[in-house]
Amino acid sequence: MPESVVEWTDGAAWDEFVRAAEGGTFCHLWGWREVFGRGFGHPVHMRAVTDDGRLQGVHPLVRVRSLLFGDYLVSMPFLNYGGPLGSAAARTLLAEDAGRLAADAGVDLLELRARRSLDTTLDEVHRKVTVVLPLGDDADHLFKKGLKAKVRSQVRRPMKAGMTARVGPEGVDDFYGVFAQHMRDLGTPVLPRSLFHDLRRVFADEVVFAVVYAEDRPVAGGCGFAFGDEFEITWASSLREFSREAPNMLLYWSLMEEMIRRGVATFNFGRCTPGGGTHRFKRQWGGEDEPLPWYQWSDGERAATPNPDGGFGLAVRAWQRLPLPVANRIGPLLARRIP
Repeated sequence: MPESVVEWTDGAAWDEFVRAAEGGTFCHLWGWREVFGRGFGHPVHMRAVTDDGRLQGVHPLVRVRSLLFGDYLVSMPFLNYGGPLGSAAARTLLAEDAGRLAADAGVDLLELRARRSLDTTLDEVHRKVTVVLPLGDDADHLFKKGLKAKVRSQVRRPMKAGMTARVGPEGVDDFYGVFAQHMRDLGTPVLPRSLFHDLRRVFADEVVFAVVYAEDRPVAGGCGFAFGDEFEITWASSLREFSREAPNMLLYWSLMEEMIRRGVATFNFGRCTPGGGTHRFKRQWGGEDEPLPWYQWSDGERAATPNPDGGFGLAVRAWQRLPLPVANRIGPLLARRIP
């Protein structure tokens, strides 16, 4: 039987467990302890359940505090997934442990971003879904038989406009330039550039950057993770002034081609709100919805982590008017506090 929950310190054993466990994701990997702990300065808890010294379950948690946005304990912040991983009994213990940590710390909200249901007394919410698409092993077959005619036409449009795509780690800064401008245009503070360099350093070939160029100018970019037999595109952006040419369609298709070349079975489009424009964009590729069961505990009135649609309308409009250099300087200071 699983024993008590402990704070774990062996990163190699942790990652070995995550890679072998059913439901393990890149969001559970030990490297986030360095990315969010050292890189962002957030307290990180690496909780584990053992049985006779052997791991039975793991649960990474990060505390994100801000006078402006609130105090949160999240698994995992800034990412789409997290939550307890391991045997059913271990996952229940780890969820209960997270609730105790949250109550003892006095946070406003505990949020566990699970992909699998948990047996827990925490409240279950269904605000988000992800969209997953089986890739097969033949890019040409997927393009001709798996994609609808409208989608194929949209993928060809940027090609006909002379745009090209490159996939590789050298694209991190070109990706970030597009990402930063896109986030300013949305009215949302951008994550720091250093985060993406840290991802490249910590996760090596498992983090993937892709950029679409109009001549030599980056006009669309994406960053995601290849983990096991699945690739998830976690961040994707394109410049509004090039929306007519649809470079984002070439971006996604180029990543699909690369993942098929690598032998990855599934393309994960990342989380979104059901029924929204982003959800419709992802569904058009032919994928299926996967509901995401998130679990929460709150000691106050906060029902969710902050988002631009949750009462920040005036701030969003003001942010959209900022000069890009100003937004890029101030944004990372704020974004690292918005989980």
